[in-house]
Amino acid sequence: MELAGARVVVTGAASGIGAAIAEACAGAGAAGVLVADLDGAGANRVRASLHDRGVSALAREVDVADPAAVTAMVTQAEEAFGGVDLMVSNAGVGSGAGIDAPLAEWQHSYEVNVLAHVHAARAALPGMLARGRGAFVHTASAAGLLTMVGDAPYAVTKHAAVAFAEWLAITYGARGIQVCALCPQGVETDLLRAADGGLAGRAVRVAGPVLSPMAVAAAVVEGLQDGRFLILPHPEVAEHVRAKAADVDRWITHMQRLASSLEG
Repeated sequence: MELAGARVVVTGAASGIGAAIAEACAGAGAAGVLVADLDGAGANRVRASLHDRGVSALAREVDVADPAAVTAMVTQAEEAFGGVDLMVSNAGVGSGAGIDAPLAEWQHSYEVNVLAHVHAARAALPGMLARGRGAFVHTASAAGLLTMVGDAPYAVTKHAAVAFAEWLAITYGARGIQVCALCPQGVETDLLRAADGGLAGRAVRVAGPVLSPMAVAAAVVEGLQDGRFLILPHPEVAEHVRAKAADVDRWITHMQRLASSLEG
């Protein structure tokens, strides 16, 4: 997908990866960008930045766990821009918890990390299918392909996010719908900084380089242009996935040792 002239919606866009993707889309020539986030003030700051660059931009405070709110967001973008060509479903949450996480924590992770992608697809897909083209970027994580030491709800829901993106791509690819699963490893965001005091944060920091949000956004633009399903800003993730597939028992043993070393 080429972003020149595209009409874009980005959730979780008040900061971090979402804000960087909104900026990158604007830089690539997007015709309009709706910046959505639970942090309405932050979304408005990003909107103002895009507006200063001459891009038609909107800001909206949205709880992506609320299907009606997501539908209203997409409707606003369609009415303002004449349609939505790219839906970037980026909002996500971590928990830093294990199996003992309260059920409410599991449910919240599921609603934001999985069902938000479903709500976005249900809202944006009809217009895309009517035009015969459109694209989705679902921010998952390398955790959705591998695991997340120290955060059970995150690992489980990010796997589900990748699975839904796969299903969407398989089901609608022949009808002009492009789907990308964005699976970075460490990215310098508020989400990672909030996890720094726990096992999950330590695991991410030792796993490999921690990229800037702008580096991830650049990978998204490139992945969309190349028509890739998996967008891996950290190329080493592909090697980890191959190693896991080649010998899952060996991979689990390695991860057990890593977890033990980080707990000590």
